[in-house]
Amino acid sequence: MSTHEQPGQAEDAPSLDTDPDLQPLHAEPADTSPQDQPPAEPNEDAPAVPPTVDRGDLILQGLRSAAAWSWRFLLVVAAVAVVLYLVGRVWVGVLPIILALIVSSVLWPFVRWLRRHRWPAGLAAATVLVSALGIFSGIVAAIAPGVGSQLRQVADNVTEGADIVLEWLSGPPANLQSEQLDDYVNRATEWLESRASVLAEGALSTLTTVGSILVTTVLVLVLTFFFLKDGHRFLPWLRKSVGRTAGLYLTEALARVWVTLGGFLRAQAVVAAVDSVFIGLGLVLLQVPLAFALAVITFFLAFIPIVGAFVAGGLAVLVALVSQGWVTALWVLVIVVVVQQAESTFVAPLMHSRVMSMHPVVVLLGVAAGGTLWGVLGAFLAVPVLASALTLLRFGSEHLDLRTGELHTDDLRNVTAEGRRAAERAESAAPIFQLRARRAYLQAQGEQGAARVALLDRTSELAASLRDRLLPPILRRDREDGDQDGRPQT
Repeated sequence: MSTHEQPGQAEDAPSLDTDPDLQPLHAEPADTSPQDQPPAEPNEDAPAVPPTVDRGDLILQGLRSAAAWSWRFLLVVAAVAVVLYLVGRVWVGVLPIILALIVSSVLWPFVRWLRRHRWPAGLAAATVLVSALGIFSGIVAAIAPGVGSQLRQVADNVTEGADIVLEWLSGPPANLQSEQLDDYVNRATEWLESRASVLAEGALSTLTTVGSILVTTVLVLVLTFFFLKDGHRFLPWLRKSVGRTAGLYLTEALARVWVTLGGFLRAQAVVAAVDSVFIGLGLVLLQVPLAFALAVITFFLAFIPIVGAFVAGGLAVLVALVSQGWVTALWVLVIVVVVQQAESTFVAPLMHSRVMSMHPVVVLLGVAAGGTLWGVLGAFLAVPVLASALTLLRFGSEHLDLRTGELHTDDLRNVTAEGRRAAERAESAAPIFQLRARRAYLQAQGEQGAARVALLDRTSELAASLRDRLLPPILRRDREDGDQDGRPQT
């Protein structure tokens, strides 16, 4: 029986703090025979912990990934900037095309209905276009006489309102004297006279703008006629030009954009009609001047989501305030708010749910950006452009899901037969991408397994190192205790 198994020897158990072999180097070693010498101890300078991952390597890897994404992002931004610059340089020619596409997307269902009833393409396009112009001209002709007479009434009311304001300024708390008011009027007159040249230039610029609008209108009408007449030939020509495979994807993508654009404009027309009818009815009941004209303005401004409704409502409130006082203006404000809230709660979600799904914040930011960069026209075009861009993004996302196997062709609502064939091609490529993902997964698993084996080997080496350092002193201490007690070492 060895000494370390006896109860009385418990206090003699060796420890790292009292072991002679672990004392400083100047301590005198015990006198042992050569055969009793313990094995050579491992190098104390070797690390006694498993190897760790260097944080610098991980940081460098992250920076490399960020740099790779950054230069790709900068290239995309630069390409978009170049495209926008080129579009800006030829904007005079691009704007009629965009407006003609928008008008064509609204009128195309009527042309398609006529062509289904065996009307020639040119006759159907001309009939629909002339009918639309006739309706628009009739509306303008209907409101023009009333607007002319009621504008004079509003102007007289404005004059009376100005007199009331001047009378109020002459009393408390402003207490402005007539001489002071005359002085302010004279200063304003002098300022206008000094700016006469600028005002003349502005008038000339206005005439130039009117001429440009007329030219643009004629181009839009001509392009709309040809788009309605020959637009169905564009996609076959595109497939023939870009190739069979690319043509399948472009046909479906552009067809979806066309459907989204036309659906959005028709839905927005219904929303605008609801606003204009009910707000106009309220203005008529309150006997506000220019009620019909304000209803028409509300209809057209409603095509600028969110912002247009506020502008039209503010204009109606302003006319009511000038013409009939603040009580009528307050009632007009209530009518405008109630109608717009009801429209945005019930009508707009119902009409837009099947066409597009954009958060109101996205719409508001788009309208603000378009209005800031390109004025009223930019605010009008912002939402159709955003809707088209989101349609393309959704199309690309669906085809990515087809290639990953998360979607199937039957899960999609393709607009064209070419779109279904494109979806089938994308779905047929899913096994290839899945095989690549499987290979990458197996490679990662192999690397993880190799790392585990290396860790186990290192752990075994560490255990052996600890054993070689701790076990020999313990055995030597036991032998020394046995020699002192006169007992042989077993």
